[in-house]
Amino acid sequence: MMRGAAILPTLLLGPAAAAQEEALRLPSGLEARFFEVLTDRPEGGGLIYRFRYVAEAFDAGSAQLALLGDDLLWLCESHALPRIANIGPQPRQVVISLADRESVFGVYDPAVTQVFEAFRPEDDTCIWEMF
Repeated sequence: MMRGAAILPTLLLGPAAAAQEEALRLPSGLEARFFEVLTDRPEGGGLIYRFRYVAEAFDAGSAQLALLGDDLLWLCESHALPRIANIGPQPRQVVISLADRESVFGVYDPAVTQVFEAFRPEDDTCIWEMF
């Protein structure tokens, strides 16, 4: 359950940077762009940052699925961690999601293909956590 979810693009990137974020070349070869960051404090769970990215060429039926774990880890370590390093309270968990189009968080849309993984930030690395 999302309690107190907030969008933080200006806090993490600055207003101009959030609007002008460049495409990110993922290890799989996909090109993604930053979409938004949401915060969440589930009851008894600690602070979570949800970094959401869009890669319009993403196709869940393709061979890309085998490579997405590396993509999500790369997004966590190369893009998300540097943005949370100096913002104050550090999250217990970082969730990275990659979708083929923008969507409203928490609203089911059968037209959206999306994958996500949870990581525990530790120094300069992201440690995969099973949901």
